[in-house]
Amino acid sequence: MEDLINRVKNILLTPKSEWLTIEEENYPHAKVFTSYILLLALIPAVACFIGYGLIGVHGYTSFTIALKMAVIQFVTMVVSTYVAAFVINFLARNFGATENFDHAYSLVAYAYTPALVAGVLYIIPALKDLVSLASLYSLYLLYVGLTPMMKTPQEKQTSYFIVSLLVMALAIILLSFLFTVLLIGNAYRMF
Repeated sequence: MEDLINRVKNILLTPKSEWLTIEEENYPHAKVFTSYILLLALIPAVACFIGYGLIGVHGYTSFTIALKMAVIQFVTMVVSTYVAAFVINFLARNFGATENFDHAYSLVAYAYTPALVAGVLYIIPALKDLVSLASLYSLYLLYVGLTPMMKTPQEKQTSYFIVSLLVMALAIILLSFLFTVLLIGNAYRMF
């Protein structure tokens, strides 16, 4: 647990040096998935459950909707890390970067850190927009991590970043919508 806390702290506070450390570790994606993403993805999921199931929106709470929203939150984050990593790795050659799925997965997983940690704000549903604001820091982490993790040439870093960003955002939006429709139905009737 101490390693997890240190990694979160270091990726948030000293990302440039932490990306170099992460690149040297060269962990397989399965290790990053089980020791990092699965644990951190619980933060917004549990907070969502508490926020919508116990605190509620406009005085309305629903255990069923809260549970479904927690599952949506968790599954979306877990699945989107793999989708985004796959696409980032697939695009690597187009930007002169090195294909390495383990590095692409680590890049995505650790870049998601601000969004996952800020997910604690879902405890108070009125603060949910702050999660999006905090998630903007993920963009910086992704940008800074492209060169050490994917060996992206400096001159192609910005274009690779923009395409990767679009893929990550699209993956999260589509997966969230899909899981919402599957689990809840018409999302606009939730409250």
